[in-house]
Amino acid sequence: MTRHSDLSAPRQVRRVGLHYDQDAFGNFSEGIARYLGTARFLVWQTVIIVGWIGYNYTAPARFQFDPNKRGLVLLTLVLSLQASYAAPLILLAQNRQELRDRNESDNDRRVAERTQADTEFLAREISSVRVALADMVTTEDLRDHLERLTSAVERMAQRLDDLEVQGSKGSLDQPRDEAD
Repeated sequence: MTRHSDLSAPRQVRRVGLHYDQDAFGNFSEGIARYLGTARFLVWQTVIIVGWIGYNYTAPARFQFDPNKRGLVLLTLVLSLQASYAAPLILLAQNRQELRDRNESDNDRRVAERTQADTEFLAREISSVRVALADMVTTEDLRDHLERLTSAVERMAQRLDDLEVQGSKGSLDQPRDEAD
């Protein structure tokens, strides 16, 4: 065995034999498995077997291709050959379906996790908006402040008026400048 200096890449396995497209063969096997699982296939298989047995029982001995006296050996061989090919094809189709189901469930799990994270984020954002809104001034608060401010302005205006009245009385009581 020769050693390779580049250990980052896997070795290429040398295979002797047939090379085929695994997806094409998988699709082919799924098609067969899908057909073998239908009522149409069962009906056709039943018709063929009944016809096979009926012909070999009723036809003259020289025309029988699977004579009854041999126990319908050819029919048994054909059915076992069909079963020996059908079983692995069905298992291959089931394995591919299982892989698709696993990938779909992984994808569903990732989507659910992302949805949960988005939902939690939105819940936190809504909570922060509610807190921010609780700190905001409402129109009722503004009315209260405006009423207090208005009454304070009115009191100040009244005091100014009072001071002006007192100031004008004081100026009448004071002597006039000599310069006038």
